[in-house]
Amino acid sequence: MMLERQLSLSKNIVQFCRYLRLKNFMLSAEEEALALQTFQFIDYTSRSVFQSALKAILCRTKTQTDEFDHHFTTYWNELENAVDSKIKSEPKNKNQLKREAAFKSINTWLHGNREKETEEIATYSSNENLLQKDFSSVPEDEANELMQCIKSLSKRLAAKTSRRYERSHKMDLPDLRKTLRKNMRRGGELLDIIHKRPKRNRVKLVVLCDVSKSMDLYAAFLIQFMHAFQQVFRHMDTFVFSTNLLRITSILKQKSFRDAMQLLSNEDIGWSGGTRIGESLNAFINEFGKKVLDSKTIVIILSDGWDTGNIDLLENSMAVISKKSKKTIWLNPLAGNKSYRHEVAGMKAAIPYIDVFAAVHNAESLRQISKWL
Repeated sequence: MMLERQLSLSKNIVQFCRYLRLKNFMLSAEEEALALQTFQFIDYTSRSVFQSALKAILCRTKTQTDEFDHHFTTYWNELENAVDSKIKSEPKNKNQLKREAAFKSINTWLHGNREKETEEIATYSSNENLLQKDFSSVPEDEANELMQCIKSLSKRLAAKTSRRYERSHKMDLPDLRKTLRKNMRRGGELLDIIHKRPKRNRVKLVVLCDVSKSMDLYAAFLIQFMHAFQQVFRHMDTFVFSTNLLRITSILKQKSFRDAMQLLSNEDIGWSGGTRIGESLNAFINEFGKKVLDSKTIVIILSDGWDTGNIDLLENSMAVISKKSKKTIWLNPLAGNKSYRHEVAGMKAAIPYIDVFAAVHNAESLRQISKWL
C-alpha cells in the first residue's frame, strides 16, 4: 500500500485502519470513530500510549493482538520515511517562504477566517518536534494541526486540574494505590479499604492575554488554549487587551473556536496595535477587581511585557493584583529563548509582584501550567 502524507491525526488513523484491513483485520466504521474520539483523552504525543490505545480498540482476537505491534511499527515508520523524503525534496529557500506564510496564517486565525472550520482530533504528528516548535515559526501547513493539538492538550489539563481527590471516611470511590500500600504488610490481603472522594476545587482562574502587535504570532494559539481550557474548567474569567481591555468569558463559551474567533474579530480592542498593559490592568482592577479577585484567585498574564503606556501605572496595578489574589503567574513567549533577559521597562516593573514567571512559546510549555494551579 502506497502511503500518502497526511497532516492530521484523523486522516492518518483512517489510513492506518485501511492498512490493517489489507492485513485481514475486520474493522468497522464504528471502531474507526472510537479510535478518533479516544485521542481527546490520552497523551497522544507519547508513541507508546498512542500505540496501546489503538491496539486496545482495533484488535479483536489474540492473533490480531500478536500481529498488531509489527503492523503498527511498519506503517508508522514507513509514513515517517515518506514525510522525511518529501522534506528533503523541498527547495532550501522554502523555509523562508514558510516563515512568511506563517505570519499571514496566524493573522488569518486571529482576525476570523471565514472558511469552514475542520474539527479534527489533534495529531500524533509523524514529526514530534511540532510540540517543541516556537509558535512564531510554525509553517502555514502545520498551523491547523498545532491548533488541534493545543485544543486537546488544554482540555486534558483542565480536566486534570479539576479532578482532585481527598481521603474519605465514607464508602466513596476506592483508592487503589493507598489501599495496596496500607495492606502490603499483610501479604497483599485487602483487609482495609481506603476510600476517596472528589475534592472541592475552590481555585478561580483569571487569564489576561495580550493581543497587541508584538504578540501577533502567539495570540491565536494562546486564545485557542484559553477557549479549550474554559470549556472544561468552570471557575475561569478570561480577558484580552492591547490598547484597552475586553472581557471575553462569554465569547469563549462558544463551542466552536471558529465561532468564538469570528465574534472576537468584531470587537474593537486594538488588535495588533500598541500595548498599554498598565492602563489595561488598571481597567481590569477598577471594573472587575472586586468581583473576581480574592484569596482563591490565581491570575495568569500572557504577555511579552512590551508596554508603550504608563509604566508607573503598570507597577501599581501589578502590586494591587498581587496583594488581592492567591498567586500571580506571568507567562512570556519570549522567555523561551535562552538569551532572554528582563530588559524591557514593562517586564522590569512587573517582576517584583510575580510569583511564577515562565515561558509560553510552544505547545510543550503549555503542559507546565497545571503544576502551578
